[in-house]
Amino acid sequence: MKPARTKTPRKPIVKKGSQTNLKDPVGVYCRVRPLSFPDQECCIEVINNTTVQLHTPEGYRLNRNGDYKEIQYSFKRVFGPHTTQKELFDLVANPLVDDLIRGKNGLLFTYGVTGSGKTHTMTGSLGEGGLLPRCLDMIFNSIGSFQAKRYVFKSNDRNSMDIQCEVDALLERQRREAMPNPKTPSGKRQIDPEFADMINVQEFCKAEEVDEDSVYGVFVSYIEIYNNYIYDLLEEVPFDPIKPKWNSCSTPMRNADFVPPQSKVLREDKNHNMYVAGCTEVEVKSIEEAFDVFWRGQKKRRIANTHLNRESSRSHSVFNIKLVQAPLDATGDNVLQEKEQITISQLSLVDLAGSERTNRTKAEGNRLREAGNINQSLMTLRTCMEVLRENQMYGTNKMVPYRDSKLTHLFKNYFDGEGKVRMIVCVNPKAEDYEESLQVMRFAEVTQEVEVARPADKAICGLTPGRRYRQHTRAGPVGDELLVTEVVLQSFPPLPSCEILDINDEHTLPRLIEALEKRHQLRQRMIDEFNKQAVTFKAMLQEFDSGALSKENYIQGKLNEKEKVISGQKLEIERLEKKNKTLEYKIEILEKTTTIFEEDKRNLQQELDAQNQKLQRQFSDKCRLEARLQDMVMETTMKWEKECFLDSFQLDQNAPPLRLRHRRSRSAGDRWVDHKPACNVQTETVMQPHVPHAITVSVPNEKALAKCEKYMLTHQELASDGEIETKLIKGDVYKTRGGGQSVQFTDIETLKQESPTGRKRRSSSAAPAQPDGAESEWTDVETRCSVAVEMRAGSQLGPGYQHHAQPKRKKP
Repeated sequence: MKPARTKTPRKPIVKKGSQTNLKDPVGVYCRVRPLSFPDQECCIEVINNTTVQLHTPEGYRLNRNGDYKEIQYSFKRVFGPHTTQKELFDLVANPLVDDLIRGKNGLLFTYGVTGSGKTHTMTGSLGEGGLLPRCLDMIFNSIGSFQAKRYVFKSNDRNSMDIQCEVDALLERQRREAMPNPKTPSGKRQIDPEFADMINVQEFCKAEEVDEDSVYGVFVSYIEIYNNYIYDLLEEVPFDPIKPKWNSCSTPMRNADFVPPQSKVLREDKNHNMYVAGCTEVEVKSIEEAFDVFWRGQKKRRIANTHLNRESSRSHSVFNIKLVQAPLDATGDNVLQEKEQITISQLSLVDLAGSERTNRTKAEGNRLREAGNINQSLMTLRTCMEVLRENQMYGTNKMVPYRDSKLTHLFKNYFDGEGKVRMIVCVNPKAEDYEESLQVMRFAEVTQEVEVARPADKAICGLTPGRRYRQHTRAGPVGDELLVTEVVLQSFPPLPSCEILDINDEHTLPRLIEALEKRHQLRQRMIDEFNKQAVTFKAMLQEFDSGALSKENYIQGKLNEKEKVISGQKLEIERLEKKNKTLEYKIEILEKTTTIFEEDKRNLQQELDAQNQKLQRQFSDKCRLEARLQDMVMETTMKWEKECFLDSFQLDQNAPPLRLRHRRSRSAGDRWVDHKPACNVQTETVMQPHVPHAITVSVPNEKALAKCEKYMLTHQELASDGEIETKLIKGDVYKTRGGGQSVQFTDIETLKQESPTGRKRRSSSAAPAQPDGAESEWTDVETRCSVAVEMRAGSQLGPGYQHHAQPKRKKP
């Protein structure tokens, strides 16, 4: 028979106050695993309980020209290599379980490279349980005595729960127990020795606040995301027990009796929350049952042996703990049969597969495809974090690509404000994982800046508190009322004997009447006194009530004022934090811009130095060219002066032309090779070298040398005073054993012209002064070359000659 349904007060409307507008950053923690060998090189150092520092390993410094760089990263908390599982649970997972019992959702996932200790952190090892068994232990320690009977809550395919009375739940329990192979775990089953030590938690942990007027139910589910497909690890799939379920390539066996598991799809419920449709949810009543379900699914999870990890997870696993609570009715005996009053909270424990580089894991075939899908889903998670951070910091409204991966699509509600998010970054300090650890640290740095809206508190049902224990104390007040009545009756005067033995007895009834009248009077006085005291007490109560009301109003006013001040301060803090983050971002941009400008400045300075050097070289070449041109002008001028001098001398003296005298060379009887280069300048001096019977050549050759015994080279060069100096380099010609000729130089004769006065020929100090005091025009060769020269007797240019010069007329 179903219990009578009592009327439930209206569920109060949750108003969106300041709490729903508050945001909390994603809590990111770091755990450093110990090194495998004591002599391994370490690249991560724990500075304090919130900071780690990365060192560049020695091998990377050599490959990068000795670039040594230390980078520090901050976290909400850093756990060193010697941290116990209990210390990690107390600071990270304990608050999430506490919120779960209060009706709030939570997400906890481990992130890191392969072999960094993620599975050990989440699951644990023999003798040291991880976060998952400790969460289950805390849940059942807190709600153990308040759990509903099995099947009072029933899960459906719409991500919600149905509720049924205890009679229907009893019938279903009997029906399930009568089945030959019950799928529901039983508390009488023996604990699997493989995980018995993991769930044996020595430290007792319990939530601080538990609603004692509610009943609870725990449901667990276990899924994995493999190659971006979702599979239910608790789904019962028939298979051949003789042959293995999967072959070496992680593909289903070709067996007619084996049905491969079907991938699940994601759907959205009426509250816009994402869930896995058709996923198996198992109701558990103890930590042993819950971990047994987990262990059955863990055996189906895909793992493989890689070059870096003997048991590398090839999929992301999600273990969901769903806590259902419903209030008791007004009597405190039965569960309230209203579906709207059910509160469902969920804690998701996610063990992400490790990011890996294929050149290190040596992955091939399916392992390579698995690694690609793992890295792609992790990259999508990182992209979502970056877009969320950018939208929150700069007020943009970019679309977050949740749908690019099943992993991010499943948990998008958490980042939209449906619960707290915590991440544990697991790192391996060995030097070989330096580059991967650096990428993990950068992702953690981005994730810490993402803010998630704070979830609202659950609504209060409105029933009287303490309903569960009211039936146990109900007999107490009745007994107290009976005791008070008995005491009052004893205070009345005793009644006289009412027995009448004689018909003429006239005393018994009057005495009885008198006693009753006294009792009546006493009762009346007690009633009056009680009424007076009741009126006085009522007045006192009214006075106390008014005073309490006024104090309550005063306190409420003060609280409202304080809340306004606190809200204003929180908004100001949020504004300043956002401003600070914006300024930090601008500073970072300015620093990058400054670095670019400094690099450009260095490049421009190098170009400027190169141009200056080029200009200096060009200037030096120009100076050398000018000096060379001046020497050439001087030589040409001297040549013209000589010609003008000879012409004037011949004209004035009317004498026959001078015959050049040739200087007879030594050893005139021998045949000579006269080597005169084509670049030589004709000096036209009186003394000229003359070798008779000489073979004159511009380039020496073997034929000429074979006919002669002597060799002479005419070499010209510019002396220090600007005059041309001619050198005659002479030598003997010898025949060699090979049939050729060789020259051995024996003598050098030098021919040189000089001015008789010892002055340089390029300037004239005897030029007459100008009458107007101007400078003389005869100061350089150019001016001297631009005038006509006439030689007369008595000129100072030579003995017995006179110099007259007139400027040439320039063309207009």
